[in-house]
Amino acid sequence: MKEMTVKEMYTLDETIAKELFTGATYPWEVLPKIHDFILELGRTLDPEEYDKTGDDVWIAKSANVFPSAYIHGPAIIGKNAEVRHCAFIRGNAIVGEGAVVGNSTELKNVVLFNKVQVPHYNYVGDSILGYKSHMGAGSITSNVKSDKKLVVVKTSEENFETGMKKFGAMLGDCVEVGCGTVLNPGSVVGPHTDIYPLSMVRGYVPGHSIYKKQGEVAEKAER
Repeated sequence: MKEMTVKEMYTLDETIAKELFTGATYPWEVLPKIHDFILELGRTLDPEEYDKTGDDVWIAKSANVFPSAYIHGPAIIGKNAEVRHCAFIRGNAIVGEGAVVGNSTELKNVVLFNKVQVPHYNYVGDSILGYKSHMGAGSITSNVKSDKKLVVVKTSEENFETGMKKFGAMLGDCVEVGCGTVLNPGSVVGPHTDIYPLSMVRGYVPGHSIYKKQGEVAEKAER
């Protein structure tokens, strides 16, 4: 399905992890590769621009990391990013340039493109968040099914077997997720889409749309 491909979902020039997506058709294909990619990329980062702290944690000198934040490697915190009070980065995380990881937000096995905002009580696990995407307060990615079966990405045309037990959400560029929303395992949201607050999202949501509730998705009016 063309609409869910890396090329259609993301502006790859807006992430330091551009090479991670080489050879991938769909974005979830890179999830198992994040750990090794960070280790490889981290060793190439300019020490004039990045400090290496702890075990395999690289933090841009221009980033603002609050003293109460905890970062477990491997991780890369990009230029001018902000990691706020009590943020918990559990490892395998790339935080893009100008991104915001907020109060009590938890990250695990993720790529946040440049200028992503997860600023208030968010959980983001096994997920890719595109350029300028934003998750409202208390919105989370649920990354494991309750029955512990492998995640399937469901669309109106066909289902995609991922072979993965842990798979959160793929958010395209400039996606807005409303407060209190749960993105269920295998959620894929196309670029420039808005998700209503308190939504329960499953499967594929087309780009340039407004998600009101399951089965009620409206196309965005042209501006």
